[in-house]
Amino acid sequence: MTHPDHPISTPPRPPSPVQGFGTLAVHAGSPHDPSTGAVIPAISLSTTFAQTSVGKPVGSFEYSRSDNPNRANFETMVAALEHAKYALAFSSGSAATTVILQSLAAGSHAISVSDVYGGTHRYFTQVAKAHGVKVTFTPEIEVDIRDHITEATKLVWIESPSNPTLRLVDIRAVATQAHEHGIMVVVDNTFLSPYIQNPLDHGADIVVHSVTKYINGHSDVVMGVAAFNSDDLLRRLAFLQNALGAVPSPFDCWLAHRGAKTLHLRAREATRNATAVAHALEASPHVIAVNYPGLDSHPHRAIAKRQHRDGMGGGMLSFRIRGGHAAAERFCQLTKIFTLAESLGGVESLCEVPSSMTHAGIPRDQREAVGVFDDLVRISCGVEDAEDLKKDVLQALERAVAEVEGGGKTVPEKANGVNGLNGH
Repeated sequence: MTHPDHPISTPPRPPSPVQGFGTLAVHAGSPHDPSTGAVIPAISLSTTFAQTSVGKPVGSFEYSRSDNPNRANFETMVAALEHAKYALAFSSGSAATTVILQSLAAGSHAISVSDVYGGTHRYFTQVAKAHGVKVTFTPEIEVDIRDHITEATKLVWIESPSNPTLRLVDIRAVATQAHEHGIMVVVDNTFLSPYIQNPLDHGADIVVHSVTKYINGHSDVVMGVAAFNSDDLLRRLAFLQNALGAVPSPFDCWLAHRGAKTLHLRAREATRNATAVAHALEASPHVIAVNYPGLDSHPHRAIAKRQHRDGMGGGMLSFRIRGGHAAAERFCQLTKIFTLAESLGGVESLCEVPSSMTHAGIPRDQREAVGVFDDLVRISCGVEDAEDLKKDVLQALERAVAEVEGGGKTVPEKANGVNGLNGH
């Protein structure tokens, strides 16, 4: 549906790719070397490329900030996985956010879901504001988006699932309403990965990822990416990518591309593990509430069944522990397989307390308004054995709550990660 005065239309769901996800993950953007026959592309570290005459490079590359073989390969692969025409890689997920917001003119207005990643909230409230872009936050974007739209509104920002409360948004419902007013819709798909959800298929204009998380999947690369179908967006965002210099190194692109080849395998295993842990937490008397879209009890389970591959819940979940902040902190110290650390989406399982870590920069009243209480624990399930993760969570719960309530003995500080399965 398109407003007569605005150019954006919500596309219908496209046909499924000719090849399956796993085939695309392994082969997209991975041509065999024509001179050596190498099956895996080499790392191209050169910063500059020869020209046959002035302004005529030998191939399609001139200078590595502007483009690089490894970056081009990685972008081709992400575009294929997200059912996009184009993808642009950045030095971090935050850099991708920066470039998209920088593409808006001063005086523009954006609407965002309230429970977003802390770094995104910081950018919206402190940096975007400084260059003249105002952001309005709403906890129920499908319900009241029309109430927040003004003549200056140019962009809607969605996280689905949201970080860290795992709320879902009906992407097509929001995109349809936004497009009636010529407003672009961006979806941060970091928490699920392209394997579980493809926002462009549901009407979004841009999908962004912190590649650091599931796409790379090995906690050894910091990168971001944006994928889209618009030729105009390519022109604008590629210009800013080059002008701002927010680009990843060739080696990081190569590593992330290698990591993405097993994304489908890792995402399936992480989902299986998170589902097992979520059910165990839901049955525990030490837990107040569990946020996991793979559970039938999740308020947005119906959206998950429509938007996610096979209704999968993904590898991320959060829960509120009895005993307040002290119990939440102690839980994270007492796990033996889950490592207390920020980030997510790696092969190893992690846990953290958002109110004191990833979302500490958000004022308490704003945090609690969207469910980020001091007793909330966020978990990223890796690819270890599900039964081991479940046992680890339950023993840490039991001991943390007992200690806080005064019924247990103090456990040594170094309980976390000391079994050698994870780093400290």
